[in-house]
Amino acid sequence: MSGIVAIVGRPNVGKSTLFNRLIERKEAIVDEVSGVTRDRHYGKSDWNGIEFSVIDTGGYLPSSDDVFQKEIDKQVILAIDEADVILFLVDVKDGLTGIDQSIADLLHKSSKETLLLVNKVDNSKLIDDSNEFYSLGFENLFCLSSINGSGTGDFLDLLVQKLPKEDLTVSDVPKFAVVGRPNAGKSSFINSLIGKDRFIVTDVAGTTRDSLYTRYNQFGFEFELIDTAGIRRKTKVSENIEFYSILRSIKAIENSDTCLIIFDVERGFDSQVQNIFWLAAKNKKGVVILVNKWDTISKDYLTSKQIEEEITSKIAPFVDVPVVFISAYTKQRIFDAIKIAIKVNERRNYKISTKKLNDLILPIIEQKPPPSTKGKYVKIKFCRQLPTKYPQFAFYCNLPQYIKEPYKRFLENQIRKNYDFTGVPIDIFLRKK
Repeated sequence: MSGIVAIVGRPNVGKSTLFNRLIERKEAIVDEVSGVTRDRHYGKSDWNGIEFSVIDTGGYLPSSDDVFQKEIDKQVILAIDEADVILFLVDVKDGLTGIDQSIADLLHKSSKETLLLVNKVDNSKLIDDSNEFYSLGFENLFCLSSINGSGTGDFLDLLVQKLPKEDLTVSDVPKFAVVGRPNAGKSSFINSLIGKDRFIVTDVAGTTRDSLYTRYNQFGFEFELIDTAGIRRKTKVSENIEFYSILRSIKAIENSDTCLIIFDVERGFDSQVQNIFWLAAKNKKGVVILVNKWDTISKDYLTSKQIEEEITSKIAPFVDVPVVFISAYTKQRIFDAIKIAIKVNERRNYKISTKKLNDLILPIIEQKPPPSTKGKYVKIKFCRQLPTKYPQFAFYCNLPQYIKEPYKRFLENQIRKNYDFTGVPIDIFLRKK
């Protein structure tokens, strides 16, 4: 699992600007699916090949001046609780404030690694002005400008050193994360599977505050089910505990192998469910979509097909995803859902030999080669599956820079057409040869 980095600080110091730079800057990041998971003030980033998650706490602050102090303190406490490294941002132009000191006091009480970032340092004079922030008592202080990016490389070099080292041991027990909006039926689904009410189930949204792990053995297959707190739209987050739930949900998704995305059929596959879907897909997890409360609606023989078509239109281009219609209450098809999740996990670990892959793909490429660009013709010479935790394929050619996204999707579709990778994200890389 990648580390979690939280950006904290008082309002208007540039937290969101720094957040956007970390997740959008091409030199430092893994590209996001635009407009999806960023709605959650969450993004994936990497520096020198080390991946990490970034959380911007600023998006959850209220707008009333008289409650800033109280709410910021709550946000910082939650960030301290869950993040691996804290980026504490201050503003050199405003100078040291009482709120900065209050946040510093909270951070000193913790054992979390903290980097003090003095923002808006645009010239050498302001570097001298930043010296007053040493009084906050942090060992690592960096001057930067989040707008133009100056100074960001220095603190990122140290940041990735402070992140927890990835556990390279491979567990023989896959982990399935049950994720979705609050009150979608996640805990009810798991309770129905294990045959007892281990998890609290109420009609109050957001009952589950933590990620809960249950060892499960069914169909001769052992795995763990992870029940996560529901992820809410940020405009609906009225309790700070929900921010805590978001952090735990992100960690659970990242720590899982396959995600069972459950949603209430009466609410539909709305934007928040889509956010969760892309969060799982971007983390390269196996995906199974569960349409819950199937017993509560009137339907005909076309209803399921219509819902599947709606889902497909909203998750394109990654549409090769299994959809299961279930009822956690009546246990309708809940065991089928687990069987499918097991299959998805097996596909995620499936390896294709280089010879078989080339024997299949190269004739297809010969029949439909990449279109020429600027009079240049691309010749793909061979391909192979990379030795990674999920399916990644490298295609070696003379001019990889001229192969555009539509042709990469064509290559992916050909692989999917001939090998069953249903529910599994695939990466296609073009390399110079």
